[in-house]
Amino acid sequence: MDKFVGYCAVELVDEQSGVVFPMSVMYPTHASGKSEKLGPYSVDVSIDAAPQEGVFPLIVISHGSGGSPLVYRTLAHYLAGNGFIVGMPEHPFNNRNNNTLAGTVENLANRPRHIRKAINWFFDSSKFAGLLKPDTVAIIGHSMGGYTALALAGGVPTSFPNESPGQRPKQVSVTPDPRVKALVLLAPAAVWFKADGALSEVNIPILMLVGEKDEYTPSYHAQIILVGVPDYAKVQYRIIKNAGHFSFLSPFPESMTTAEFPPSQDPGGFNRESFLHELNAEVLEFLLSNT
Repeated sequence: MDKFVGYCAVELVDEQSGVVFPMSVMYPTHASGKSEKLGPYSVDVSIDAAPQEGVFPLIVISHGSGGSPLVYRTLAHYLAGNGFIVGMPEHPFNNRNNNTLAGTVENLANRPRHIRKAINWFFDSSKFAGLLKPDTVAIIGHSMGGYTALALAGGVPTSFPNESPGQRPKQVSVTPDPRVKALVLLAPAAVWFKADGALSEVNIPILMLVGEKDEYTPSYHAQIILVGVPDYAKVQYRIIKNAGHFSFLSPFPESMTTAEFPPSQDPGGFNRESFLHELNAEVLEFLLSNT
């Protein structure tokens, strides 16, 4: 049976700040698609198609600092084709087009709220609400998205002095979301969870994959998570040989693949396209077992 993927773009409103931000959505459909241009990328989707009938778990992907949602389109498309509804919001003021809040305590507080807003939108949506598995959401977070996922799952972050106006550490207030039942952490940034007990409430299954040659979030970030969560046995942890920080992203078009654009680059000898097939299968297996 063919696995077709629908696509739609929606706008979300962060009521606390009044900011409007976009979200890309991929989902199962019976409508055959074609290659469509989504920004600089070509993706095989059926735009605004009717969703397939059924009940599907919800996945929300949180991008990295200064990143963008569609750099995870390969994984999102694969999951949508295998029975998941996938939302990819763009974090306001911490994305490729506007990164003015990077490195601030405000950004640490905002990011989990953006993901909660995305989850709420799906469960309130006339198009998707009746298709969602109740109270069952998984968050996929890459880099700063890993921070976001952990915070929404019950982690208690503490900012660094340079991130706060008063130049003092500050515990960041985040309301956890009990609908989050599993996390996929890809090269996660975790240094805000070093305080004792910061991750003691994150007691859900986690798949954590990190790059052996990651220079942005090296292995000590993963160690913070491994020693901080209450049940180590719930964490599936793997180091990807020769992978870099950006090796989890979808391949970029040839025009964007240059040494001057680090997200397009991998350590020498690493085959990103081959690895992404492996990543897709591993993430799917984990999510099928835990959502």
